Amino acid sequence: MSASTPAQPAISAEARAMRKIRIGKVVSNRMKDTIVVRIDSLARHGFYQRVVRRSAKFKAHDAGNTARIGDVVKIMETRPISKDKRWRLIEILRHDSAAEPIVEPGETPSE
Repeated sequence: MSASTPAQPAISAEARAMRKIRIGKVVSNRMKDTIVVRIDSLARHGFYQRVVRRSAKFKAHDAGNTARIGDVVKIMETRPISKDKRWRLIEILRHDSAAEPIVEPGETPSE
């Protein structure tokens, strides 16, 4: 392999645009650099034709530990980061005002 040939080809803009993007609510942020996002959807039942509420949970990479429980976030599909993580946080769309403030160990919570 010559020195001018890159090891892996660069990802084109079209390939990046084809990645799945989902919007959901953060239900857990207790892991380091990882959040759990629940995505709710409505689907019609095949036999009874009733509308059924469905949900799925995805583990997403949050490099800065910025998302809190209750925040509405946008996540995007990416390469596998760990055993369960295949999504990454793009942006926080809305902060939950009722979320508890983050308290570092050794600090006292301010009221």
